[in-house]
Amino acid sequence: MKKYIKYSLCIVLVLVVGCGTYLNQPLITSDARIGENTSRKSILDTILPLSKAVVGVYKFRDQTGQYKLIENGSTFSSAITQGGTSILLNSLEESNWFNPIERENIGNLLNERQIIRSTRQEYAAGSTQDQSTAMPPLLFAGILLEGGVVSYDSNIITGGSGARYFGVGGATEYRQDRITIYLRAVSTSSGRIIKNVYVSKTILSQGISANLFRYVNVKRLLEVETGVTKNEPTQLAIKEAIDKAVELLIIEGIIDGIWEPKGGKPTVDFVKSQYEIEKKEAESTALYDRKLEDKRGHSALSIEGGTTIANNDYSNSLKKMGVAIAFKTYFKKPGLNLNFGLGFFQLENENSFKNDFYSFDTSLAYDFLPYDAISPFLHLGVGTISDKDFDTNYFKFLVGGGLEYLPAKNIGIKVFAEQNMLFSDNLEGLEQGKWNDFYWRIGLGINFYLGKPYNRVKSVMFE
Repeated sequence: MKKYIKYSLCIVLVLVVGCGTYLNQPLITSDARIGENTSRKSILDTILPLSKAVVGVYKFRDQTGQYKLIENGSTFSSAITQGGTSILLNSLEESNWFNPIERENIGNLLNERQIIRSTRQEYAAGSTQDQSTAMPPLLFAGILLEGGVVSYDSNIITGGSGARYFGVGGATEYRQDRITIYLRAVSTSSGRIIKNVYVSKTILSQGISANLFRYVNVKRLLEVETGVTKNEPTQLAIKEAIDKAVELLIIEGIIDGIWEPKGGKPTVDFVKSQYEIEKKEAESTALYDRKLEDKRGHSALSIEGGTTIANNDYSNSLKKMGVAIAFKTYFKKPGLNLNFGLGFFQLENENSFKNDFYSFDTSLAYDFLPYDAISPFLHLGVGTISDKDFDTNYFKFLVGGGLEYLPAKNIGIKVFAEQNMLFSDNLEGLEQGKWNDFYWRIGLGINFYLGKPYNRVKSVMFE
């Protein structure tokens, strides 16, 4: 019985920690409801136009040609909704900036108008009263909106984690897809494309599972399996992307003088300032939603501490204390920096060698992910070490690396390991073998970044 309780608790713990959706499983059917709205807030929520523009949409198509993926390939069912025109018309109406008119099924509209016209003529012919058979004219669009969903990229990021021990295990998985749409406004009088915008949106899928597979005795097998998956609806993702495209079309049109908002120039200036903030954030965000924000200043002061381990002609090396201070400054190129360091450390071999040393180092380092909070780094350089009396100096070559984490802007915590290879085999006063002496330095450090970061963030798709 204790075993059953233990296994059950493990499964419950995995589910509670991993996914709250499991605790909200639908057990009964639900009634029809008003369609879900996206939760995204817009700059234009409180801004209205002086007059609405009449626009027509003939077709906003799925131009990807993508089919739904299944485990062993794909089906003939489209991965993207074929109702993009309906979604766009709804977004145009909800924006309160446009009067959309029917153009997707213009043939049906013209047929119905012809039926009305014929019916009125027949009624007028059999009536003594003067009946007008004329139909009011159709509205014509000054602007046509064209475009479509041009890309559906599956599995741009996939991953997960899991563990199993003695038949008890759990796992989590995730997958991210990406859609891209283009929307353009075309003048019906000249055919000129007056504005073209581009929007992308990711679609997230997540799953969690837990299972138990164990023989409780020779003839009895206990097997338990449970899990849940959560997929972001593709239709809502496309609606959000289209809503954003319509918003961008309006905002960039306001800035370029195509549309005129209520409130005049102050409103235009407000929209422009908010758009510049959003544009700057978009330019500092690479693919996979990585923020390319420079969190490090142009230079840094470092305090380091750790242990040193000698590797010389004596055996039984002991771990000893070492401290250092360093200063680094960045070049204009992201990630590349120059370091100067001063340190004090001890080297000791049990019952054979012990001494204190001072060091001076100069090294060239590179941060591989200079815009991220977590970045691996490598460095190499040269330097000297001197004994505590400064009687003897040894030149050295050093190479090392580590990982830096920024819990806050301009403050970094790093772990590092470094090998220092001397140009001499006489560090401990004994020359033996064909290799020169060297020592390891392993430890922790804190970087205090100084000054404002370089203005190095650019629109980068891959970093």
